[in-house]
Amino acid sequence: MAVKSLSIRIEEELLHKLHIVADYEGRSANSEILILIRDAIEAYEAKHGKIEL
Repeated sequence: MAVKSLSIRIEEELLHKLHIVADYEGRSANSEILILIRDAIEAYEAKHGKIEL
């Protein structure tokens, strides 16, 4: 699987809070974002069915 890059705009306060959560979990901010995205997709698929690509 190819790894793609994504740039986002985020408010400074929200970014700071993300870093705090990631540090608490022992992860980088990037890893924390990937986990949050994965969890959101899993929740979506649980409610709406598997996303077919």
